[in-house]
Amino acid sequence: MGEAVTVREVGPRDGLQMAATRMATADKQRWIAAIAAAGLPEIEVGSFVPPRVIPQMADTDAVLRASVGLGGPHGGPVLVALVPNLRGAQAALAAGAGKITIPVSVSEGHSRANINKTPDEQIAEVARIAEWMRGQDRPVPVEAACSTAFGCSIDGVVPLDAVLRVAEGLAAAGADTIALADTVGYANPAQIRRTVRAVRAAIGARLERLHLHDTMGLGIANALAGLDEGIRAFDSCIGGLGGCPYAPGASGNIVTEDLVFMLESMGHATGIDFDRLLEARAILHAALPDEPIHGQMPKAGLPRTFRRAA
Repeated sequence: MGEAVTVREVGPRDGLQMAATRMATADKQRWIAAIAAAGLPEIEVGSFVPPRVIPQMADTDAVLRASVGLGGPHGGPVLVALVPNLRGAQAALAAGAGKITIPVSVSEGHSRANINKTPDEQIAEVARIAEWMRGQDRPVPVEAACSTAFGCSIDGVVPLDAVLRVAEGLAAAGADTIALADTVGYANPAQIRRTVRAVRAAIGARLERLHLHDTMGLGIANALAGLDEGIRAFDSCIGGLGGCPYAPGASGNIVTEDLVFMLESMGHATGIDFDRLLEARAILHAALPDEPIHGQMPKAGLPRTFRRAA
């Protein structure tokens, strides 16, 4: 059997931030509770950003506070919050986040459009957050994500040297773990392999996670490439929702249901219950009936040959 793999559900944050209709706070809380009941070990519940920038995230503080203490089949999920700066990190910790993740764009154009800072300025912000977190009574892990690591819809090609420079800068800044994000969904499996190998050679095991989008239809293939290179943590979204307001043309995240099916079929245990995962999908569809949702496994059902990992 293969090694266990951690799947983080990012639907309540990445999945909803581009939704045409705002999900009601009560529906978000119900959806997150259903995700927890399905056994997802980590849930990204929202982002601490100005509501004028992303109105769909205006209730993140309330949603996070209401979700603290949720149970699950494995003791309950780690609640993750995305924060762009120290002020957001302070708010997230006060609301009960169990982990924070900080986006750091590799490409200059996306960095300025997304947070109005250069990549170097955002690396310095990560250092401030990491230093502040170490001084807290209840510190939580600090993750930094190299956004646009595989290409940018504003700047185009993102050189591997630039990815390495940002990843090494984040490691030096004190990030506990580092993720590589295909923010616009341009990556291909060969590029995933090449980049993961190079970044791991530079920063070692601190490289933990891949965040993949499916713009070009290669999301699951890219996840497999990462898996083959030793990545054991992935972000995904129920129904494949998602996108970035500052990444023109990007489509949704890889579909949680399909990712979990692939992993379990290959012998990698995820601890996720398919029936309850589909119940969470139904809650999403009921709350946002006009939002397109995707996924092959939910349409076809589990094949008769399927055997989940032990």
